[in-house]
Amino acid sequence: MELQNGHSIAGHPSTNGTADQASLASKAYDALRLATNWTFSRAQPDGHWVGEVRANITFTAEWIFTRQSLGLDLTNDREAYCKYIWSMQNPDGSWGLAPGFRGDVSTTTEAYLALKILNVSPKIPAMRRAQDYMLGAGGVAKVRVFTKLHLATFGLFPWDAIPQLPTELMLFSPNFPINIYTLSSWARLTSIPNLIIVHHRPIFALPNGKSANNDFLDELWCDPNSKMVPYGESLWNLWRTDPIEFGFTLMDNVLYRLGGLRRAPFLRRWARRRAVDWMLEREEGAGVWGNLAPAMQSSMVALVLEGFSLDDPPIQRGIKTMEAFGFEDHVNGKRIQSTLSPVWDTGLMALALSDACVSPDDVHLTRSLQWLKDQQLLDPGNGDWQLYKPGLVPGGYCFQYNNRYYPDIEDTGVAIMAFVRHDPQCVLARCVADATEWLLGMQNRDGGWGGFDSNNDYLFLNKIPFGDTDCLCDPSSSDVTGRIVDALGLLIHNEYVKADLRIRLTLAAQRAIRYLATEQESMGAWNGRWGCNYLYGTSNVLCGLSHFAKNDYRVQEMARRGTEWIKSVQDVSGGWGEGYESYDDPELAGVGGEVTPAQTAWALMGLLPFLSPTDDAIQRGIAHLVRSQTVKEKQAATWPDHQFTGTGFPRRLYMCYEYYAHYFPLIALGRYAQKMGMKRLEL
Repeated sequence: MELQNGHSIAGHPSTNGTADQASLASKAYDALRLATNWTFSRAQPDGHWVGEVRANITFTAEWIFTRQSLGLDLTNDREAYCKYIWSMQNPDGSWGLAPGFRGDVSTTTEAYLALKILNVSPKIPAMRRAQDYMLGAGGVAKVRVFTKLHLATFGLFPWDAIPQLPTELMLFSPNFPINIYTLSSWARLTSIPNLIIVHHRPIFALPNGKSANNDFLDELWCDPNSKMVPYGESLWNLWRTDPIEFGFTLMDNVLYRLGGLRRAPFLRRWARRRAVDWMLEREEGAGVWGNLAPAMQSSMVALVLEGFSLDDPPIQRGIKTMEAFGFEDHVNGKRIQSTLSPVWDTGLMALALSDACVSPDDVHLTRSLQWLKDQQLLDPGNGDWQLYKPGLVPGGYCFQYNNRYYPDIEDTGVAIMAFVRHDPQCVLARCVADATEWLLGMQNRDGGWGGFDSNNDYLFLNKIPFGDTDCLCDPSSSDVTGRIVDALGLLIHNEYVKADLRIRLTLAAQRAIRYLATEQESMGAWNGRWGCNYLYGTSNVLCGLSHFAKNDYRVQEMARRGTEWIKSVQDVSGGWGEGYESYDDPELAGVGGEVTPAQTAWALMGLLPFLSPTDDAIQRGIAHLVRSQTVKEKQAATWPDHQFTGTGFPRRLYMCYEYYAHYFPLIALGRYAQKMGMKRLEL
């Protein structure tokens, strides 16, 4: 197959260019073919893809806590759970937010408690190391609020040392600045069942019995006789330093002295009923609660506290769904996924196949797109987002299975691109038209897009005592906005788009570009909210800007700075790797981590629209992807997938999507091959 500039991808003589470039192009083509075959081999029978979503051990530990709380059997999976938890322990005895990541007191506490519930002796060396780590780090007193809440349900932490969370929050009007709908979707899904749990203040049994002052975890306390630790600074200090946090803390103190409003029984019963009804609606008859493991677990516990039995359908469905979140292999044991990612994986895999120039008629591609189309959320009666957007036509796509209430903005952008890259005339189809209208309607006032809601930017809510994770809101982010600008640009330059829609798309894109201009950091990069970190954000933004750079000097300058930054952080191996430490230290942006296939692909995806495919940085990056495609089987191959590159919450939750190491390199290789002149991949 002949390439641009006379290069050859199938071994034919090259009349121009260098032999090395022609050889690399040929190798890239072979890698592309092997990766495409591997993609086909991993498809589900109905055409979609879903890879494992790995995270830290807390999701597994908290399912163990839930089973212990509900009196469910833990003996059958005991060995498999223990094997997984041990596999994630650091040499110093701690457990971190990702494999090899520095120890975290909350994660370590939950891992240790889970092991003790599974009857692991605290006297074995590995448990001793965990004790030493905890005592050196300040002990249980230093854990975050949600870990304290789990501990309190077993009598391991005083309920009086937990921030107040009055159930009456359910009664606040959506027009009030503080209400359940000004919280992010994920905070809403976990906080509402916790309103019920905090109301009841349960004490569940542990292997040593049931006690409001249980000593089951005392070896992790620096001073087990002093467990009433403060969960914030003093009012006097806050008065001088942070008036918003002072106000919330003062309110918390008042609520504490009022008994958490438990003395207003009529109001409390009404609020509890509202919370139960809300949870039952979002169970969706499938035990899903947003398909987020923490929300599912806490919702089941809350409903049981409200009088539901383990045999009631919502609880039975929840238990069944949580077990479906389990993933087990003989190497690492059994773990619980934080969520499932079928729509996300399928959209990106289908996009990758189109970028790889797979025939539009290929059965794997067409079947996956039909599956994707069937996942669109078109019911006008569902969706928390509709409360503040009542006139907006539904059309989004969720991230998971069975999640009608929470369409995902970035997933919707990916779905649009997958459809339109496959067939440009898809812009006329209802699935793309409705998705486009929904995206336009969800744009934030600042021009960007968040993850699930519009204008969910009440950042002062992170100051409440329960908000020590700094993730109670869902404001605009550069990476999501860049992805949506990419989708809008694809539509704007599509010949089948009507003129009036093209104008609206252009106006929305210009607003978004103005937002992105304010978010570009001094070194030229953009932060990544949902992927690690600056490499992800910068890649998404550059892909979006590529549609608008031709006649816009401002965009050209933004792109120049972004591409120069990517080139400046390239590893000597030719790849790219960034660690999660860059969330705390911008000096480590783009560096500090193991070189990964996904991050190398992100960097290349950002560079390819603006540079020649023969640019040295691109050539070295492509060569790295070709060399590192080491997982092979017959006529198929992929890349190692053990590295964590996804982000749930910066500084709190990091993730490893199994297929990130596959479909992003597939996209990068496909776009490189297209720039080198490939028209169709021959399988």
